[in-house]
This record gives sequence, C-alpha cells and structure tokens, in this order.
Amino acid sequence: MFAKIDYYFLCASFLSFVASVGLWFLVNHDYGAYVGLWVPSILILWVGIRLVLLARLTAPTTRRN
Repeated sequence: MFAKIDYYFLCASFLSFVASVGLWFLVNHDYGAYVGLWVPSILILWVGIRLVLLARLTAPTTRRN
C-alpha cells in the first residue's frame, strides 16, 4: 500500500512534530510554532507528489504513428 517514498515523508513529518513539541516545551514557544508549521507543509507536499505519480500511472498511453 505504501511505497518507499511514503515512509520518508511520514518519518519527516513525525520527526518535525517531535522537534516542534520539544522546542515548544524546552526552548521557546516561537521556535516550536515555526517548526510546527513544517508538518502540514511536508504532508501537503507528499500528497502533491502522490497525485502526480498517480496521474502518470493512470494516464492513457498514446502512440504516434
């Protein structure tokens, strides 16, 4: 169900979330909020890449004569 590239995006977003929580509680609220914005950005990029790959797989193949 998941491709190898999917695990990279999921791990990156999870690590960004963990770093955000750590920064929020241990360093500074502003740093944690900034890194927390990376999580939806990474997931949206993942969805965009998946849509492009899906469009390429389902596109009809045309042959030129």
